[in-house]
Amino acid sequence: MEGAGGRAEERAPLLGAAAARRPAFEGRRLACAAVLLTELLERAAFYGVTANLVLFLNGQPFGWEGAQASQALLLFMGLTYLVSPFGGWLADARLGRARAILLSLALYLVGMLAFPMLAAPATRAALCGAPRPTRGLNCSVPTCADAPARYCAPAALGALAVVGLGVGAVKANITPFGADQVKDRGPEATRRFFNWFYWSINLGAIISLGGIAYIQQNVSFVSGYIVPAVCIGVSFLLFLCGQSVFITKPPDGSAFTDVVKILAYSCRPQKRMGERDHSGEGSGVFQQPSKHSLFDSCKMSRGGPYTEDKVDDVRALVKIVPVFLALIPYWTVYFQMQTTYVLQSLHLRIPEISRITATAHTFPAAWLTMFDAVLILLLIPLKDKLVDPILRRHGLLPSSLKRIAVGMFFVMCSAFAAGILESKRLDLVKEKTINQTIGKVVYFAADLPVWWQLPQYVLIGISEIFASIAGLEFAYAAAPKSMQSAVMGLFFFFSGVGSFVGSGLLALVSVTAIGWMSNHTDFGNINGCHLNYYFFLLAAIQGATLLLFLVVSVRFERQRARAHGTLTAASRRA
Repeated sequence: MEGAGGRAEERAPLLGAAAARRPAFEGRRLACAAVLLTELLERAAFYGVTANLVLFLNGQPFGWEGAQASQALLLFMGLTYLVSPFGGWLADARLGRARAILLSLALYLVGMLAFPMLAAPATRAALCGAPRPTRGLNCSVPTCADAPARYCAPAALGALAVVGLGVGAVKANITPFGADQVKDRGPEATRRFFNWFYWSINLGAIISLGGIAYIQQNVSFVSGYIVPAVCIGVSFLLFLCGQSVFITKPPDGSAFTDVVKILAYSCRPQKRMGERDHSGEGSGVFQQPSKHSLFDSCKMSRGGPYTEDKVDDVRALVKIVPVFLALIPYWTVYFQMQTTYVLQSLHLRIPEISRITATAHTFPAAWLTMFDAVLILLLIPLKDKLVDPILRRHGLLPSSLKRIAVGMFFVMCSAFAAGILESKRLDLVKEKTINQTIGKVVYFAADLPVWWQLPQYVLIGISEIFASIAGLEFAYAAAPKSMQSAVMGLFFFFSGVGSFVGSGLLALVSVTAIGWMSNHTDFGNINGCHLNYYFFLLAAIQGATLLLFLVVSVRFERQRARAHGTLTAASRRA
């Protein structure tokens, strides 16, 4: 049976020669399929929350202003990423990945059940009291009154917080847990798993953006929120039933506590100097004592209180962090796809959908982000089955760091394309605007088809295939074994930092002294702004970071090659 075989494999050497020669997913198809389907359903639920949250809170009976609704979405997105390191630590040190994922999905489900209750009038009244009178005005006009208190804010923000905690913990653990199912098959199996894992993420996004978002905008939010709640319920049951076929590992401790202690110990100059003298007399095996003494002084072999493995784990983490830091501008541009790119699309001419009911159905603004997901669905199988095998046969398959650099280049081009389009749009609105209603809100748009946004979505989709997938692969492969979930959590944590950096930049360019985003009269109209300058700024920052990243990645790969050469020479001598 697959389950029994999985547990036997768990006690076998992870990269034995016989296992490495076996097909990547042989005997593990059920386990991998369960993980991928769980992630697909979880992503469908996640995008079911984020796709139209601003529209939900901006409409009746909530009546939140656009800025208030956008703030709620930013807080939710930030929480989902920032909580990831804690979710990883909880799995590594206390619960194990399988139990951490199950508990996170259960918490996720509790939060998701609140959204249909907030959308239904009867349960909403029980949770929030009687709704206050709401205004039907579009706050893009200068006559808007001051925004009243947000109706149902404690319940809505509480539900978002609970879902955010669940999302963050699942995000940190399900990726390394899935890779654990094929880890003993070698790095090629891990690389292929990450390709299909990311494919599942984007299929879930398409299902959500294509179906759930349409239901929310054109049918009802009650039905539109029941569907993602059901998705999470099915995801929980599926993962629960998969316990019999999963390769599970007990918690073996997290290195985070040791990281702090080792860093503090290594920064004590008087201790380090004393041990440097001792090590110079007693050992000649370290070829570069001046370079490695910072951490070597902590090792028991050098008189320190920590084992060799723990110190090496900290050293590995320190080498990973600069790569994560260099990815922050990438994530800053990437999250524009769900924020300023959508804001730009609302001010372009969006086509109408044929009427299939007595009420007109409008083209959901959230559908625009599907172009990115569709592109990934099409290109990942092509990359996995055709491009990568050809490159591998010729010894040309690039490393994960090189693929990240390529992704950075494409995301820079996406921001630049968005800036060019926005410049053109601003020229057109000076001559003529058209009024279009999206979700009962009127937007004053340029008479330019929204399809002109396709290049920036295509470019950002291509960047994901390179940078995001390779980033996941790098984080898992380079992580110390005792903190793989935590390092994956750090990967997502820095993604959230990138989102907040974008928000901070947007706030910075809105100050009066700069004025790029402070000329508008309202909470939605961008025709008096210079969003194009913001896009060009993002492109410039990403370009500069790309050059820095090339330097960092070259140094990292040289260090890794040197370390691998040292280990190979030592094994030959042994």
